[in-house]
Amino acid sequence: MKNKFSLVLLLLVVAFDISQAQLAKDSWALGFGGTYPRFVSVNLQPLNSNYGFYISLQRNFSENVGIRLNADYSHLEGEWTNQSLAMITESTDLITGNLDVLYYFVPCSSVSPYLFAGLGGGLRTLNNYASTSLDENGSAFALNIGGGIEVALGNDWKLMGEYSYHSMFNSELDGAVAIQETNGTDAYMALKLGLLYYFGKGEPSKMCEPCPQGVAMEMRDMTDYGKIDRMIVEHIPKVIEKEVIVDRYIKEISNDRLVLIGVNFDFDKSNLLPESYPVLDKAVEMLKNKPNVNVEIAGYTDYVGTDAYNQELSEARAQTVKTYLVEKGIAKNRITTVGYGKGNPVADNDTEEGRAMNRRIVFRIIK
Repeated sequence: MKNKFSLVLLLLVVAFDISQAQLAKDSWALGFGGTYPRFVSVNLQPLNSNYGFYISLQRNFSENVGIRLNADYSHLEGEWTNQSLAMITESTDLITGNLDVLYYFVPCSSVSPYLFAGLGGGLRTLNNYASTSLDENGSAFALNIGGGIEVALGNDWKLMGEYSYHSMFNSELDGAVAIQETNGTDAYMALKLGLLYYFGKGEPSKMCEPCPQGVAMEMRDMTDYGKIDRMIVEHIPKVIEKEVIVDRYIKEISNDRLVLIGVNFDFDKSNLLPESYPVLDKAVEMLKNKPNVNVEIAGYTDYVGTDAYNQELSEARAQTVKTYLVEKGIAKNRITTVGYGKGNPVADNDTEEGRAMNRRIVFRIIK
């Protein structure tokens, strides 16, 4: 059973198209899933016919540190021999509440390992147990330690796999107290597989790759990028009006550069903002007036997220613009698209306004 559980976890990790979830400075997460518990360090012979489930509420105070409250149900089984040498199957039904502190070693990675430790307490019910001195129902505290991994499945969801070890504060968990166990302790382990849904996120984290790296392909293709940067910064208007956007936000640089400064996007989205349409309509008019000109649409993102994720997002933004131009009558074969991710920011990525400017579109004229 344990090997099957591990295999399922491995297959799920390989099967998903893993992307980087957007990391925040602080966040809340709701978790749920199944468990495979098993007796360890007990007087019985542990069996594999065990099962359980859990639900959790997690609060991450920073990128590295969080605290988690778990509610678990575990059904554990073992065997013992009675006076007639018959094998008896004992089972323990355990309901626990655990409070753990978590530490993430590489929170910026799409596969993020962590360790945890904490305390728990629970109620147990014994069935077919050996010690006549024990009550059927009882309670005990436990010390919890363990580790796991979180695998990003998207912007808000993560797959979670975990191993935990629970050392009880008494020796009554298995229902068999030996004579020498005056101050003994029982223990059990658990393998968990489940999902985490992150909600209530705070500000986007600046820890993960805060300094965008230049993209070699972009630098090779755009030798006049310094001019483009200066033009964009120079022509950011103080008051945004549609007439101003159309007149000031489209700038031609030399013979092959067309900067659409007013075409921006929401954070983590490829859909156009409303103020983008007048700019694109102006671009459509210009392209219709020059039917022999082809264009390459280049999409960009801000710095938040991984290189791979932003590369995909920038390509999606360029494709959105192409779709709009084609719908307005520009021939599809006149337009190509390319994404340059988060390279070469033109504004301060530490401010919301700056990040908005970096989510931009640039045309390269191909004659």
